[in-house]
Amino acid sequence: YKYPEPIRKAIYTSNPIERMNKEIRKRLKPMNSLTNMDAAEKIVYLEMLDYNERHAQRVVPGFGMEPVKKKLLELFESRYPSVPTPDEE
Repeated sequence: YKYPEPIRKAIYTSNPIERMNKEIRKRLKPMNSLTNMDAAEKIVYLEMLDYNERHAQRVVPGFGMEPVKKKLLELFESRYPSVPTPDEE
């Protein structure tokens, strides 16, 4: 509950994950006679590339808001403090 209100629903939903799983099953089902595991992995990899291309410009509602971006940046920086590079020391 520490995340900003406008993005909680997007964080806690699994709909995009379930949709991606359905797409992968749809692609693999007609190919019952795959020659090996590498062939299946390649199909999954290509499906992921296609999914990323289709949704590259998509902004999940709430995540594009400036207050939300600021809060997420604060949360990220508190969890992963920046390490000084050798030239900064």
